[in-house]
Amino acid sequence: QVQLVESGGGLVQPGGSLRLSCAASGSIVSINAMGWYRQAPGQQRELVAIIALTSAGSTHYADSMKGRFTISRDNAKNTVYLQMNSLEPEDTAVYYCNAQKFSSGTTYWGQGTQVTVSS
Repeated sequence: QVQLVESGGGLVQPGGSLRLSCAASGSIVSINAMGWYRQAPGQQRELVAIIALTSAGSTHYADSMKGRFTISRDNAKNTVYLQMNSLEPEDTAVYYCNAQKFSSGTTYWGQGTQVTVSS
């Protein structure tokens, strides 16, 4: 099992920034990728960004997040971050951390952290 704990959400004004953290624990050796998804009220969960847990650390972003959001990792801390800049009210959602094991096809989710962008 893998446990994912998110932190860093909160209330921020439009144009502001937040950094989310996701700490992984448990059976983390075979995790291949970690990422962030978000779900706004009444909408489906959508991809925000993914990072491969390889030496190259390849990343992939949803088009609407490119240039504003940055995903990164700290392997020593088993933690993935999401730096969010130039936040807009449309970014308001619950943000979920995700971990994937390709060999078993297993996906793990955190409990989510609320991000609210409002003046």
